[in-house]
Amino acid sequence: MLINQTAVLPERVVILGSRGFVGRATVDLLRDRGIPLLTITSDEIDLSVAGAGDKLAERLLPGDAVLLLSALTPDKGRDIATAQKNLRIGEAVAAALIARPVAHVVYFSSDAVYGFDTTQISESTAVAPTDCYGGMHLMRELMLKSVVKAPLAILRCTAVYGAGDTHNSYGPNRFRRQAYKEGRIPLGGQGEETRDHIYIHDVAHLVLEVLMHKSAGLLNLASGCSITFWDLATKIAEAAGKPVEIAPSPRGAPITYRHFDVTGTMKAFPAFVFTPLDRGLAEARAAELG
Repeated sequence: MLINQTAVLPERVVILGSRGFVGRATVDLLRDRGIPLLTITSDEIDLSVAGAGDKLAERLLPGDAVLLLSALTPDKGRDIATAQKNLRIGEAVAAALIARPVAHVVYFSSDAVYGFDTTQISESTAVAPTDCYGGMHLMRELMLKSVVKAPLAILRCTAVYGAGDTHNSYGPNRFRRQAYKEGRIPLGGQGEETRDHIYIHDVAHLVLEVLMHKSAGLLNLASGCSITFWDLATKIAEAAGKPVEIAPSPRGAPITYRHFDVTGTMKAFPAFVFTPLDRGLAEARAAELG
């Protein structure tokens, strides 16, 4: 990833998808830093419908940094129809950026663009999406690359955890809720798979770094520390303060492993320190319990 060595406040950041899990955390952080924001929600402009690109272009200024977070996430579906709606969102944003070029564009993509048979991942790893969701993100990356003349940063993010998550995907967020509400954490198989989980506050701070340094190129957002789902469930169960059953089930899919090399992040932002998993889990628990 290429960065400007001197951090500078963006003139304004336009956030598309500000009401999502990552969007809310990023908005809070940028406001705390005094960065001017324009948040555009689907109530104002539905980016999936005809004419949305023209409406968005009317709201953009030449000095803007555009942060594209808007997407229907896997909990809404990994099917063709959902992917097509997400592609229409990408098409509308691309059309707006053609009509009204801006100073910086940041696209929040997904590690789903990589194949799950790949165990070691870095920014140089070949893409090989295995479903419509991963393919959609790769296509939106290509859309933006084809039209954006300004610095373009593509952030491929792994699973994000923390308080306020709206997706309840398999992993820390779901396990935490199951432990406290049901006293039971169901696992796929014996929970042998290894995955990387990145704390929501770390994601927001890395997005801030990218915006402040007007970064361009590709960066994976991951902690660099993978853990099995069994060990993750055990950590959450032990912190629950009450008995929690960890319940394996018959395996329905092959065991897969995923580890990230975060050298690219350390080179781009050497002062950045990832939140350790134990601390992130404890902070998320404390925030949700009030």
